[in-house]
Amino acid sequence: MKKPTIQSLNKKIKSCQKCPRLSTYIRQVAKDKVRRFKDENYYGLPLSGFGDVKAKLLIVGLAPAAHGGNRTGRMFTGDSSGDWLAKAMHKTGFANIPTSQTSNDGLTLTNAFITAAVRCAPPQNKPTKEEMQNCHGFLEQEFQILQNVTTILCLGKIAYDATCKLLQVKPEKFGHNKTFQYDYIKVITSYHPSKQNTQTGRLLWKDWLAVFKKAKKLAAN
Repeated sequence: MKKPTIQSLNKKIKSCQKCPRLSTYIRQVAKDKVRRFKDENYYGLPLSGFGDVKAKLLIVGLAPAAHGGNRTGRMFTGDSSGDWLAKAMHKTGFANIPTSQTSNDGLTLTNAFITAAVRCAPPQNKPTKEEMQNCHGFLEQEFQILQNVTTILCLGKIAYDATCKLLQVKPEKFGHNKTFQYDYIKVITSYHPSKQNTQTGRLLWKDWLAVFKKAKKLAAN
């Protein structure tokens, strides 16, 4: 049997229609758009992860944003969460530029790969348990392909729960900038850089950057 590659997996992800509610939603959003992006072509399909396939650091988010990744065709791209992520990754040497605006903006990652627990933008950012279950196989396959991963950074509780399921361990109490060791994998948990967290002061820039400085150290070993 042929070993799966990131390219063959990405093809599978792109054509997935396991979740009728999500398939309908992302296509509807791509058709209806929002006023500020009315002249753009939305991607409107499930999203693959992206980055360095030899990476030691795997970053797991929740799901693409309806008018971010679902529009641009790349995770954490074209919205404020993507800006926060790219800026911190650039400051810590994981990214070559400090912004993530479009899928062809020249952003490349070094020693890091970005993915998510769910590959389609869910309504209200709330996937169902069944939808998360349907998507989990993609995360498992990515993890098998990314053979150098030693550190996983989880952005939000859903990402942490999905990671624990991946590693077959019981989740511990979630909090910002906590570190857990599961066999040879180190897991760091962080609040998600959503507007809900960054604009309310729940997630401050210095606390966000601290997570990436820690990830840099852990992924260097």
